[in-house]
Amino acid sequence: MPILFLDFDGVLHPEHCHESRHFCCLPLLEGVLRAVPNYELVITSTWRLQKSLDDLRSYFASDVANRIAGVTPLLSEVLDVPDTLLSYQRQAECNAWLSDHGMSHSSWLAIDDRSWLYRPFATSLFLVDGRTGLTEHQAVQLALRLRQLA
Repeated sequence: MPILFLDFDGVLHPEHCHESRHFCCLPLLEGVLRAVPNYELVITSTWRLQKSLDDLRSYFASDVANRIAGVTPLLSEVLDVPDTLLSYQRQAECNAWLSDHGMSHSSWLAIDDRSWLYRPFATSLFLVDGRTGLTEHQAVQLALRLRQLA
C-alpha cells in the first residue's frame, strides 16, 4: 500500500495560526483520502514529539484515523542515514520509516510546507503554502497526484 507522509502545521492549518484554527484544512485532506482510499498515512509533523499516536489519530475522522500506520522516527535516532539525505531531515526520516517497515521500494508522497526538509526537486514532495495550509485547488491536485502514484 502506498504511503502519504503528513505534516500538520502549514498543511492541516496555516503555520503560526491561532489554535482555534488548528485542523481547519483537515476536511479537505480527509476528502482526498476518501477519494483515494488505498493510501496509508504516516505522520511526520513535530506534533509527534509531544503527542501519542492515539492522540494524533484522535484529530481525524475514524475512517481516516484507522489508516494512520505510525510516525516517522527522529533523525537523531536513525542509525543509517544515506549521505545524500544528511541535510534533508524530513526526507531522511521518511526514508528511515520506509526502510524500517520493509517498504523501501514502495510508492510514497510527502505533503509538507517546508521544501528545505527534502532534497531539491524531490519528486515525492507535494508542497503547500504554509501561510494558507491545504487549499481546495491543492486538494484536487493532491488527489490527482496520489492516483498517479497508486
